[in-house]
Amino acid sequence: MAEITIKATVANLEQVLALVDTELEKIDCPMKAQMQIDIAVEELYVNIANYAYAPGEGDATVRVETSQEPRTITITFLDRGVPYDPLAKPDPDVTLSAEERQIGGLGIYMAKKTMDDMRYEYRDGQNILTIVKNL
Repeated sequence: MAEITIKATVANLEQVLALVDTELEKIDCPMKAQMQIDIAVEELYVNIANYAYAPGEGDATVRVETSQEPRTITITFLDRGVPYDPLAKPDPDVTLSAEERQIGGLGIYMAKKTMDDMRYEYRDGQNILTIVKNL
């Protein structure tokens, strides 16, 4: 397991992706899966950075766990910001044109569609969002 706790700012996204990619390289993750994981991590982490503590700031923890049998990666995002369940929001209507669609929600939708599992809980004063990708 690898973990990083940092200020939840967009400027720290590179550190988060570096942690995730280092763990993916250790298990020889296919490039397509790595790209999907990186996009999901970016979308979810940037949401935390932009909204969890607004207008203030706080920390975010990103935990990466890999498994060989079955071959999976589990990434957990933890923050003590405003309680928010991103899975409770309805998926955007992607059949509408970009002009007709409501703003927001596309990043979470993409993460839900490319990951094999995504779950949220609010426990002990913190948001806990977990994504799992089978490799």
